[in-house]
Amino acid sequence: MSVAGFRKQLIKASQMVSEKVGGAEGTKLDEDFKDLERRADITSKAVVEVVNRTTDYLQPNPAHRTKLSMLNSMSKIRGQANSLGYPQTEGLLADSMMKYGMEMGNQSNFGEALQAVGESMKKLSATKDSLDIDVKQNFLDPLQRICDKDIKDIQHHKKKMESRRLDYDYKKKRQGKIPEEELRQALEKFDESKENAETSMYNLLETDVEQVSQLAAFVEAVLQYHRNATEILEELSEDLTKRVQECQSQPKREYRPKPRQASFDYDRTEQSNGGSPATSPPAYSPAAEPSCRALYDFSPENQSELGFREGDIITLVSYIDENWLEGRLHGKTGYLPINYVEVIVPLP
Repeated sequence: MSVAGFRKQLIKASQMVSEKVGGAEGTKLDEDFKDLERRADITSKAVVEVVNRTTDYLQPNPAHRTKLSMLNSMSKIRGQANSLGYPQTEGLLADSMMKYGMEMGNQSNFGEALQAVGESMKKLSATKDSLDIDVKQNFLDPLQRICDKDIKDIQHHKKKMESRRLDYDYKKKRQGKIPEEELRQALEKFDESKENAETSMYNLLETDVEQVSQLAAFVEAVLQYHRNATEILEELSEDLTKRVQECQSQPKREYRPKPRQASFDYDRTEQSNGGSPATSPPAYSPAAEPSCRALYDFSPENQSELGFREGDIITLVSYIDENWLEGRLHGKTGYLPINYVEVIVPLP
């Protein structure tokens, strides 16, 4: 900082202290300026707040919002053109539904319905992405330009005006001790800055038409999103209604356990034709079916689980995952934990 600049800073600081501590009277701004300043301040705060709250509305998860902002900043630094999109909750739900629907397969009505709902959720996610893009381009970006230019211009001119007011008031207080020309120049600079501040505030307030148009664009984008979402959900609702009717019209399948085989005494022999033992017919062995032996008692916690006692021989129906099997015992089918049984004949 130059000597002249340092001297100006001292003058401003001295005048500010004089006004705050000594109660010195500073140059008063006219009522028209104060009214313009009040309206411009409210408009500036409204623009900043609306930009922040609109972002929250489109991207409600603060953690995802912060992460996305950081990743997009890194993309810009690296010169990558494509920015990352916000992970819509509809898309996350769709992925989960479609994953398990596909695992259940087409033989499961519930699995097919999950896939159908998942597809619709993906469409809703894409529609939400379109809303984000539309609102950003036609509402958020124009408001952000007001923040970056118009509001900053106002702050700059007001700060400069206050600085020149302090300088003028200090010199006015020393009138007679400083040249009249210096006092006149100080007043001219203050008036110039005041006029610039007024012009910048006036320009902001005169953008009412643009701001109302931008609000209309925002509402139209939200309305279009809800129209598209309603259309998608109505089609899905009709599809699910048909699926429910089809399921109800199908004959109810009744589970019938396989009949138990009679046991045979392999040690028993019958004498025939002069005492020679007759050959017994081959006996059915339960071990021919996939089966397991219960190592412990197991009490089911819900209707889908199969209860059993230690030593029970359970017929295996299917492999569920690394922790569960599906088995049948005493005419009932259900899930059983793998670590409670010993497999005798594994599933094919």
